[in-house]
Amino acid sequence: MKTIKIINQSSFIIIAFIMLLASACKKENTIAPLNSSVTENADVRALKMNSEVFSPNANMFGSTYGEWSANWWKWAMELPVVPNHPFNDDPGFDVTMGQTGKVWFLAAPFGTVVRTCTIPHGKALFIALINAEASDLEGLGSTYADRLINANSTADLITNVTCTVDGISVSNINSYRVVSPEFTFNAPTPWIFGSTGGFGTSVGDGYFIMTKVLKKGNHIIHYSGEVPLYSLTLDMTYNLTIL
Repeated sequence: MKTIKIINQSSFIIIAFIMLLASACKKENTIAPLNSSVTENADVRALKMNSEVFSPNANMFGSTYGEWSANWWKWAMELPVVPNHPFNDDPGFDVTMGQTGKVWFLAAPFGTVVRTCTIPHGKALFIALINAEASDLEGLGSTYADRLINANSTADLITNVTCTVDGISVSNINSYRVVSPEFTFNAPTPWIFGSTGGFGTSVGDGYFIMTKVLKKGNHIIHYSGEVPLYSLTLDMTYNLTIL
């Protein structure tokens, strides 16, 4: 029986359900609802979130969420196996590892983890919340169809996914579950998922968000999720300083 693997990561279809502002225009003599202030505050919070996170259907720097998720997996699986690999909880974690270009990737190990990082201004952040993948290098399918079934069935086990950016919840988080296109990678030996690396072909499925370029200063990104069947939990906090 094939072993199907769950990976958290936070690992970048994920984020903000777009809420429209309630119209401020009222007809004369219209009585405002008793909860108008609560509704207004919710709308303001939603608008703020919409300004910080790309919507699930967005084309971000020339790629979709699914395409960015493939790039994220390729990044993670091609990194050398060192104690401070992003999938490991290690005090030597280095957020700059393997990062290039305008989009930086964030990942997380299972468990309760807090990381404090400094990131240069001008970077969008593609964040894998909790995810699965299946590759031929791991023996999880010799065809695309087999690999996709394995990735889908594993991701179906994920529950209770949440994400906040600076204390504001990402609404409709299920709309940020995304399936990647098939992608190839060249894993080192050893690699994060095995003792022998090499060329592999994979497909991923899971939850991702991409932030827009955050303002300079301090930001907190928190996300969580569970895989009850395997007794796995994720509770990740990134304390970020954007310089």
